[in-house]
Amino acid sequence: MILSSLWQPFTLGRLDLPHRLALAPMTRSRSNPDGTPGDLAAEYYGQRASLGLIITEGAQPSEDGQGYPNTPGIYTPEQIKGWRKITDKVHAGGGAVFIQLMHVGRMSHPDNTQHGRLPVAPSAVSADQEIFTPTGLQKTPTPRELSPAGIQATVAEFRHAAASAIAAGADGVEIHGANGYLLHQFLSPNANHRTDSYGGSVENRSRLVIEIAQALAEEIGADRVGIRLSPAMPLGGIDEGDTESVRAQYRHLVGELATLNLAYLHLHHVGDDELLRSLRDVWPTAVLVVRYGRNREQIAGDIEAGLADIAPLGRFALANPDIVDRLRGDAPLNEVDPTTLYGGGASGYTDYPALAHA
Repeated sequence: MILSSLWQPFTLGRLDLPHRLALAPMTRSRSNPDGTPGDLAAEYYGQRASLGLIITEGAQPSEDGQGYPNTPGIYTPEQIKGWRKITDKVHAGGGAVFIQLMHVGRMSHPDNTQHGRLPVAPSAVSADQEIFTPTGLQKTPTPRELSPAGIQATVAEFRHAAASAIAAGADGVEIHGANGYLLHQFLSPNANHRTDSYGGSVENRSRLVIEIAQALAEEIGADRVGIRLSPAMPLGGIDEGDTESVRAQYRHLVGELATLNLAYLHLHHVGDDELLRSLRDVWPTAVLVVRYGRNREQIAGDIEAGLADIAPLGRFALANPDIVDRLRGDAPLNEVDPTTLYGGGASGYTDYPALAHA
């Protein structure tokens, strides 16, 4: 059987999954300006329900969490209604939904938000990155440093967003602690210059991530909470230091998070196989690993090596709504149209042909 290790059932938290594939979270920037996902999003996710575990694009937990135009939120009644259409559609297709909670921190621009405020971050340090805005590429501004009260308000926003996700019919949430966004900024010494209990040491830089995970576990149940991390990922101007510094940071963080018995750990892996193995060894529940540049023959590699339980798919699933059937049958794959990844309508979103119509 093709990629036979992928086709074994798996229990993740409260979910009985039919196989070891999942949909990786991918920003598509097709929500309404107020952060409400529309009917096209329900069609898009519903088309991919056969992947079993659907991890959605990042949804901001608050106004200040938004970084890019037309990304969804999960904190208002209107947004909850929009997400309910998505969860209903995925459930009807036999899938489960975890909504990713993504606070971008300093990776934002006032022109991309309805409120027009400067973004927030652990410290007033610009990411010094170019970011897409409605008027073209602009540099990310110097953010506002979160006060201690602002940090606690951020924890409360994540808690409210998790409750809102469950109210919208989601099976759980994924905390986005990766890829240069707010929680990754707290973990990184070049973005976090704080001298209080949220900065300086490995323990202090880990504190906010752990507090948010604890709050969400209390709010909706640990078995409904996953977390995504990306050790040494340089996106968004992040520099976490040398290999030993990265290992010290993530071994501490993951060791603390492991005591919460969350549903899963989702690692965006960029090359330190020794660290990956050590994190896998201490994590008590499911591990998901995604890597850049895998070909179809490599999808099951981390599962076969005992490093992961589930293999999330990004662009393969974006361009092939029936990717499960295509992999089972060793069928050809559609190619991604890179010009339609972000923003727009159905083109490059819901119009990729299924195998039966290719």
